Amino acid sequence: MSIFKDHIDAMSAYKPPLEGRDPVEYTLLDFNERTIEVVEPIREALHGLIDSGRLHMYPSYGDIAEQIADYAGVGADQVMITNGSDHGIDLIIRSACQVGDEIIIPGPSFAMYSQCAKFEGLHMVEPQYTREGGYPVDEVISSVTDKTRVVVVSNPNNPCGTIVSPDDIVRIAKAAPGAAILVDECYFEYSQVTVADRLHESPNILITRTFSKTWGLPSIRLGYVLSVADNINALLNVRGPYDINQFAVVAVSAGLKCRDLTLAYVKEVMEVSKPLLEAFLEQRGVEFWPSAANYLWVFPQNPEAIELALRDEKILVRPKANAEGQLGLRMTIGTEEQTRHLIDVLGRALP
Repeated sequence: MSIFKDHIDAMSAYKPPLEGRDPVEYTLLDFNERTIEVVEPIREALHGLIDSGRLHMYPSYGDIAEQIADYAGVGADQVMITNGSDHGIDLIIRSACQVGDEIIIPGPSFAMYSQCAKFEGLHMVEPQYTREGGYPVDEVISSVTDKTRVVVVSNPNNPCGTIVSPDDIVRIAKAAPGAAILVDECYFEYSQVTVADRLHESPNILITRTFSKTWGLPSIRLGYVLSVADNINALLNVRGPYDINQFAVVAVSAGLKCRDLTLAYVKEVMEVSKPLLEAFLEQRGVEFWPSAANYLWVFPQNPEAIELALRDEKILVRPKANAEGQLGLRMTIGTEEQTRHLIDVLGRALP
């Protein structure tokens, strides 16, 4: 007999395929990470912390909320730092819901939304994205009931890269005033689309973001939640006092002070590499979903063979099937050099 809740025992763990990902041996285009190392000032700041004689102390967060608020264009009382954006997603769902409540999660999408919903024993409503229609705004609104406690808007969405307009997000928020509208903006630096300036208009909107995808810091885990101050204060009652480590705070503080260095990488990805890959795929007649992020969901005729050919050339991509079971390959977009190498291998592997 288990000591845990029945629905917890019945779950399976979310286990992304992380093993064997050697950044020296492979070009890592499978997890939507920054594809090159962090900028030097971040490395120097982390070395400085190691040498500071403070590792035996509990973390102290200083003015990191103020720094993030300045970057995000909101007040400091509208920011809560988290242990990666996954932590923020979990806290929002856990704080808003009770067993048996409903959560609307349009799919396909990031697995952690449904994983967190299962933790809490929620009923999941899952309208589907389409390549032509994108996020199913009208279907989401028509799915709202008096039991709806969270509506997820992954913006842009993983794996397809689909974007939702701020006006549509506000429309959803007004249609579900009793629900938390969880807007995941973890790829914000790539899409440049946000509802951060609409929070007071729709106080049930909560935004999650991360320093993993753009800034190159997924290994030390720092994300943040943006919302109105009352929501942030409520979530701070649930977040632990030491949930975020000192390495993350030091690294992010250093990164924000030299943000132009990091954002130069974003500019190369979105203005050089992404158009290169899109033009190649269009020329070869390979279907892919329009994307506002640093990845494309690509559907070649022979995805298994393509994935193996890329792996043989030391390039990792992520197989992802759509709602109909058709297998695609989600490809992270990196530097121009990495993208030209990817195109070269694809050119030889495609029929």
